Order: sequence, then structure tokens, then C-alpha cells
Amino acid sequence: MKMKYQKPKGTADILPPYSNEWQFVEKNARETFALYNYDEIRTPIFESFEVFSRSAGDTSDIVTKEMYDFDDKGGRHIALRPEGTAGVVRAFVENKLYGPEHQKPVKVYYMGPMFRYERPQSGRLREFHQIGVEAFGSVSPKMDVETIAMAMDFLKKVKVTGLKLVINTLGDKESRDNYRQALIDYLEPHYDELSDDSKERLHKNPLRVLDSKDKNDQKFVADAPEILDYLTDNAREHFESVKNQLEALGIEYIVDSTMVRGLDYYNHTIFEIMVANSPLGKGEVTICAGGRYNGLVEELGGPEVPGVGFGLGVERLLLLLNEETQDMLQTKQLDFYVVGIGDAVQNETLKIVHELRQMGFATEQDYLDRKPKAQFKSADKLNAKFVVTVGESEMNDHVFKLKNMMTGDEQTIALKEIRTLKDLLK
Repeated sequence: MKMKYQKPKGTADILPPYSNEWQFVEKNARETFALYNYDEIRTPIFESFEVFSRSAGDTSDIVTKEMYDFDDKGGRHIALRPEGTAGVVRAFVENKLYGPEHQKPVKVYYMGPMFRYERPQSGRLREFHQIGVEAFGSVSPKMDVETIAMAMDFLKKVKVTGLKLVINTLGDKESRDNYRQALIDYLEPHYDELSDDSKERLHKNPLRVLDSKDKNDQKFVADAPEILDYLTDNAREHFESVKNQLEALGIEYIVDSTMVRGLDYYNHTIFEIMVANSPLGKGEVTICAGGRYNGLVEELGGPEVPGVGFGLGVERLLLLLNEETQDMLQTKQLDFYVVGIGDAVQNETLKIVHELRQMGFATEQDYLDRKPKAQFKSADKLNAKFVVTVGESEMNDHVFKLKNMMTGDEQTIALKEIRTLKDLLK
């Protein structure tokens, strides 16, 4: 009995024609980021476990529950990357991109697979794909705003509608320290009623309690102090500047003072871009999230260099493409299909196919020794714009027949004039 192999749980095969949608998203991301002077960076899919545990924080769900980690054959503790930022920061530090020879800010983007062991659901898999950007070397609020604007531009470029921008600030270190103590003072009297996760986080990172999905925790969180009341003058000034600049660009936003990030390295501006009434679930769903992380480079062994960035899930984004875009991307169109009639013309059709491809046309031919009628059916299925037909008489006369599949018009063209076909598809 033959073994039946299946893909691992929480993974997906990306098959044609749906792979066209992936290429569409990636192409538009590259084009958008290029306008903002970002270059691509590619980092390993696995890293030392400490790269992620140091950056994400010991209390994050990623480190405590979701990491794919293992000891390799050399006894090294390795983890498959659960997100993109930490690996990019490690590369930034290891390759000394903070040096004077590198133009500041250093702007990079990445795209590729990430891995988290969680319950698979629509738009959320164990192997999933992220597109993200990181900019290092500027503390300016202008950098925060540009990052947000670029994310909005990209999502509009791929025609995602119903976008809603939500922002908050986590302040500077002094702001967070003051707020941290205020949160502990507020939550400690309710310690026995908190979930086990929140009990563990209360003294390590109480801001993570605000992000709890436990309904009982959420009752206490609703009346918790707000970080906006604990901002230093510098932190408040930074956030006000971000808001003013967003308004100057005509980008609408909502401030949500309860919003935090699931990773511990964020400070100052954080943001989420949400979509209403999506196929991903009822209500609003976050499609893109990011913010500023001024201490992360130092945490991973580098100098004190500020950073800001965002990440978005490709699988989630694909579910939000409108039907018109999906139909367009799944409808493949061929420039030419070359029909050969008879064994004697096979070399001739091969040469014509090759010549058309050299001219930059998407061209196909028969590989199954089928009759002309079956070849024309294939041309129809492949949505060919033109069909070139060559039989023995055409070969002997050094011509070919060209049929416009849209109009049905047919003409005979000399083989030496094949280059004139360039004018047909201008």
C-alpha cells in the first residue's frame, strides 16, 4: 500500500493561479517601498533562540507558547523565526550597518515565511508570510509618520478598502516606568481574580495584561489607568508631532490609549491599520501593525540606535483583495499559441515559438502530438490573444497564418516579417 503524504497541519500549498495573487502583492510592495527609498534585506529563516527571546521578551506569547525551537546537531538552541524584526536587527548589528559609511536612516524591507505554533484558522497559519519594513537611525516623528503613510499607500495600491488607522504612544522609558508602577498599583488588589498568564506578567511586564484576551481580565483593564496621563513632556511632544503631521498629510486616525504591542521592544508611537467587515471575522480586523522600538538594537548587542517599522500578514491581506482584482489575477492570458499541423513542421513551430519568446511574448505550443482541433481548444482555454498556424504548405511557402482570437480575423504573414508582430500588442 502506497504511503499518502500530506502537508503539515497549519501550512498551505500555494498553487497556480492563486500564486499570481501573491506575486501581485509582492510586486506592489516592492514598488511602493522603492518610492520611499527602501532596499530589500533577506535574513535566515532560523536564528539563535536568544535573538527572539531577548527581543520579544520572556513574557510574550511568542516566546512562552508559540516558538518553534529545537537543539540542532551541534547542540545549538535554534528557533524558526516567528516574526521579522528581530532577525533584521541582528543583521543590522552584526554587519555594522550603523557605521558612518552607511547613509542614515538605513531603510530596509523584507518578505518571507514566519513560524508560530498556534491554532490554525482563516488567515492565520503555523507557517505564514510577512511583509515588513524597518528604518534605523532617526528619532524624528517624521519617520513614524512616513512609515504609517507608506503602509497606507501600499494597502490602497492593492485596493484594500475600509481602512482605519489607530495610533497610541507607549512613551519613553520614564513614561513607561511611571505607568508601569501605576498599573501594578491598580491591578495588585485584583491579583487573585486575574488569569494565570496575567498573574505571571503583572510584575514582569504589566502592559501585557492590557492585551489579555481573557474576558475576566478585560473587565479590570477597562478601568485601568491610561498611559497618556503618564507621559513626560518629551514623550507628549513626540506624540503631538506625530498627530499633527498625520493631519498635515490628510491621514485620518483614531487614538486608542489601551492599545499595546504583543512584543516588548516597542516605545513611543505604535499603530494598527484595521479593516471593517472583512472575511476574517466580525467587526474590525487588524491587517498591519507596527511602531517605534528605540531600545532593540542595543538589546541585541549594538549601539543605541532608534528604529521604527511595521509588519503585515500576506495570507490575511490576500483574503481582503476585492473580487475584481482576484478575477483579474486568476485569469491567465497568453499572447500567442502556435499550432503545428503534421510531423514535418515540428522544427518550424519550435523556431517560431522560440522567436516569439525572444521578442518578449508569452507563447505556448502543443507537447502531446494532438490534432489541430485539440490544439485550438488549448489556445481557447489559455485565453490566447492570437493563434499562429503552420502546416506543410505554409512551411514550404515560408509563411504562417495569424488569427486574432478576439475578432476572428485571419491573415497570412511572411515568416521573415515575424518581427512585425511586435506592433500587434503595443
